[in-house]
Amino acid sequence: MNYQDYLEASAAQDIETFERRLVSFAQELGFGIISGSLVVEQGLKSHFINFGNTPQGFVEAHKNLDSSLRDPVLMRLKRLSMPFAYDQAMYAEAGAGDLWDLQAPFGYHAGIAMALHLPEGRHFLLGVDSDRPLPKDDSALTRVMADLQLLAAHAQGAALKLLLPQVPEDEDRPKLTPREAEILKWSMQGKSTWDIARILGLSEHTVNFHVRNASAKLQTSSRTQTVARAIALGLI
Repeated sequence: MNYQDYLEASAAQDIETFERRLVSFAQELGFGIISGSLVVEQGLKSHFINFGNTPQGFVEAHKNLDSSLRDPVLMRLKRLSMPFAYDQAMYAEAGAGDLWDLQAPFGYHAGIAMALHLPEGRHFLLGVDSDRPLPKDDSALTRVMADLQLLAAHAQGAALKLLLPQVPEDEDRPKLTPREAEILKWSMQGKSTWDIARILGLSEHTVNFHVRNASAKLQTSSRTQTVARAIALGLI
């Protein structure tokens, strides 16, 4: 691939151009299908904004939530950051052969997928699929994986710019009171309950009361988890 191909993917100014350039890139690699998602975690929810040329029939057939939870490719994408190859054998080993049978008629025979796990609860998923087997030569397969990884690194910026505005505002986002946020900020700096009580002119009982309230809102079980969750959600 030419470096200009990567730059063009990252420079797309609209979604249609972005998808068209990704499809062209995938075809140059020998893959007929390229698909991906920008995943944005908001509170206790995750929003998926999909892109690519995934066959519409497959989209309709694969909407079942249980199928997504059992899909071995999606399971790997949650925990891996490097490209990996997959085919029917992976689905069979995971006891999900029925899912492979569901997608095979739409041109899915073998593929490569990867995920970039970004700050602020954002994830960029990208994969290519073919109706033919993957290259058997290790060097050729490694080259394709490297191309996909470099494409993802360039394309994620354009995806954030073009797709992030489509993420709805989270109406269920937890809200901290000013006092709860203030106490968690002091906790973030390593201050103890006694320290915070002295700084804010409160009793230790009152400080702990606000921390418990914040923990309940953020569904955490310790002060450390509460502070980490509040930071991740941009609440402090």
